[in-house]
Amino acid sequence: MKSDLFRLALRGSIGWLVLIFAEIVHGTLRVIFLQPLVGDFRSRQIAVFSGAPIILAINYFLVRFLRAETLRQRLGVGFGWVLLTLVFEISFGRLLGFSWERIGADYDVAHGGLLPFGLVVMLFAPLIAAKIKTST
Repeated sequence: MKSDLFRLALRGSIGWLVLIFAEIVHGTLRVIFLQPLVGDFRSRQIAVFSGAPIILAINYFLVRFLRAETLRQRLGVGFGWVLLTLVFEISFGRLLGFSWERIGADYDVAHGGLLPFGLVVMLFAPLIAAKIKTST
């Protein structure tokens, strides 16, 4: 039982590395191409909507690799990804010299921050992708 949990956590961590690499590329492209056109904050808002399909697409291809078979396992993987992403986003933002206000702005839905919606997609992505994969 513990070895199964360890394997799932390991596979989930590898899956998260794939996701975060894709999101880093996505963010880099956003800064290069979109940000000069619409500004920093607006480009970050738009990126939530372009990032969600990327997360779902990668999850579609990760379904077999993850071997998360139950609802609990799939949500557990998604929850782990959300936690890892929050730690990464905050740490990386601080490493780049962003203020706490700048980092928090992406999470402040009342003032247009949309990142919580992206994290909800990430939470449910293993479940959604598995449902899509089994129905095709």
